[in-house]
Amino acid sequence: RGFGFIIPEEPNAHGDLFIPEGGAMDAITGDTVAASVRRGGKRDGKMVYRGEIDEILARGESRFVGELDRAKQKKPFWFVMPQGRTFTDPILIDDVGPTAGEGDKVVVEIIHYPTSTDLARGVIVESLGEGGPIDVETLGMIRQHGLPDEFGPEAIADARRALDGFDPESDPTREDFTGWTVATIDPDTARDYDDAISIQPNGNGGVTLGVHIADVSSFVIADSDLDEEARERGNSVYFPRKVVPMLPEILSNGVCSLQEGQPRFVKTALIDYDAEGNVLKSRMANGLISSAKRLTYKQAQGILDGRTGGYDANVVALVRQMSSLARRIEARRREAGMLHLDLPEVELVLSDEGCVIGVEPADDSFTHTIIEMFMVEANEAAARLLARLKVPFLRRIHPDRDPESGGHLREFIRACGYKVSTDLSRPDIQALIDRVKGRPESYAVNLALLKTFESAEYSPMNVGHYALASKCYCHFTSPIRRYPDLQVHRLLDAHIRGVLDTETVAGAAEVGKLGEHCSRTERRAAAAERELRTLLVLMMLTDHVGETFEGVVTGVTSFGVFVQSAKYLVEGLIRLEDLGDDWWESNPAAGEVIAQRSGTRIRLGDPLQVKIVSVDLPRRELELALAAPPKGRTRRKPAGKKPGGKKPAARKSAGKKPAAKTSVAKKPAGKKPAAKTAGAKKSAGRKPAAKKPAGAKPKASGVAKSSRPKRRRR
Repeated sequence: RGFGFIIPEEPNAHGDLFIPEGGAMDAITGDTVAASVRRGGKRDGKMVYRGEIDEILARGESRFVGELDRAKQKKPFWFVMPQGRTFTDPILIDDVGPTAGEGDKVVVEIIHYPTSTDLARGVIVESLGEGGPIDVETLGMIRQHGLPDEFGPEAIADARRALDGFDPESDPTREDFTGWTVATIDPDTARDYDDAISIQPNGNGGVTLGVHIADVSSFVIADSDLDEEARERGNSVYFPRKVVPMLPEILSNGVCSLQEGQPRFVKTALIDYDAEGNVLKSRMANGLISSAKRLTYKQAQGILDGRTGGYDANVVALVRQMSSLARRIEARRREAGMLHLDLPEVELVLSDEGCVIGVEPADDSFTHTIIEMFMVEANEAAARLLARLKVPFLRRIHPDRDPESGGHLREFIRACGYKVSTDLSRPDIQALIDRVKGRPESYAVNLALLKTFESAEYSPMNVGHYALASKCYCHFTSPIRRYPDLQVHRLLDAHIRGVLDTETVAGAAEVGKLGEHCSRTERRAAAAERELRTLLVLMMLTDHVGETFEGVVTGVTSFGVFVQSAKYLVEGLIRLEDLGDDWWESNPAAGEVIAQRSGTRIRLGDPLQVKIVSVDLPRRELELALAAPPKGRTRRKPAGKKPGGKKPAARKSAGKKPAAKTSVAKKPAGKKPAAKTAGAKKSAGRKPAAKKPAGAKPKASGVAKSSRPKRRRR
């Protein structure tokens, strides 16, 4: 709508700076700018500050991905509507060229940025193909988020040399675990297996857990071309039918993968427990294993449920021991304050052509918890050892919750009908999660809790991990797909071999820079994965405009309420003017909207029957309307007001931040902003057709799942 905000590089008294319409020059989201700060008067007794951009110091983005379209006017012109929410105005294209056509997904380089009077202009640098098929949309997401998806020839040559040089008997110093029963448990669609489990009895009435992790450091030499590419990527990225790997697949799916029946190099965490599941001691070793069985989560759960036919007795015994130990570990960690938010996930069901044709709940069997508990224990064991060695290393940190967020959270939770204590300790949060489990407001409450948490990141600082209630934590268990784990492995390897020199290892400053880089690449990957998932669901919903579904209110704003589909786990917006023939007043602080005539109120966590009005694919937006009146919640009508009386005047808001309360009686004339060039085709709310191959109704070919389980997010 023409205004924006600047996030200051260093905290200051006025916080994020509001930039009114006309004060942004030609800056776009993501640019680094210099701005002047001016007083804008007082509001509610507090000074309000505004800004005006003076200079654009650095451009954040210059390339965008979108669908090529043509405005069919007397003087036709080409334009691209960028996908996503970073930049949402059309980009004019002067010369399309012979490689792209109408409806194609293209990559555009901006050559002239937009101003208050002119749209941006750009050139097409790559045509990805006709929009719609999952491979084209995935490639578009890769380009949009700047994900490197091709390895250089030098990196591939390094990988081939490592593959050719692999000899299981080449390192006699490794401990031989090939006589132990070792198994992997991974998703159905996993292709790389980087962790395996063994359990042996110890002499203390307990057991020794062996967490065997693929020894990637044996194949990726520090500062080689391959290492530099892996470091630049930072992590693998997982899409429904494609993985953008951190390492070439000849390693990640080959000699680094702990495949069944194959000898493999590992870094092993050996952790001794007493009978109650308390850690007695731990150590790290370079080892050699041969996995006895590759299990999926569902197969392992089947064994626990008694379906043991066809499995070796040693494997069955191992899985049962794993379950017993994991339950004791989980109980100990929960008692220590570990938090586990209840945020459901769904898996997309794809047709043979790659179109989403449905969803199904993600598998949440206890075997996921088994592996998660073991990975957390191994990560802690690695971090404890490196901390004792007093070397800078990449910790996985998760700062404590910001105390200032507690007040807003308590108001939110009260709006959902629950009372919580003032300090909101870990036990209070866990008790709240348990109370709302299975109720309509569960997702809204858990999401609100998540938003008050700081983001986990990589850093050498000894901050601890709030959600895990861990004082010392790092990532050790996934070096195939995470670069920080590979760095931890190298330090551990030097220690195991007795060559760790604390004087020559990377200093805290260098490790800190690497942590910042890996945190950025992790956020980039998560954003790309999340956005493609949302896009694929919205593409399916373009064929369901006008249909109704059950939803739950997950957010209240000054302009409407957000409703999440319980089935598809996507959010849509019902604008205040679409809530019904009444005078609706919004109170975001209280988490509710109230109809002034009828007294009906809609609040966070309420179930609603909603109808799909439109789907805006470029902006990833779903517009909804009420399909049935809200049920049950009313308040006493305000005294002295009569139906049909004079409506209160709407508060003026031009040039100001939205007020805490907003009243809407009818739909305003100004809908979504039109294109700045006369005759540009309107795209907001337009139903872009999901391109599908001609033919009969697509057949389901199964569930497209990420190659990593839920535990990977720790």
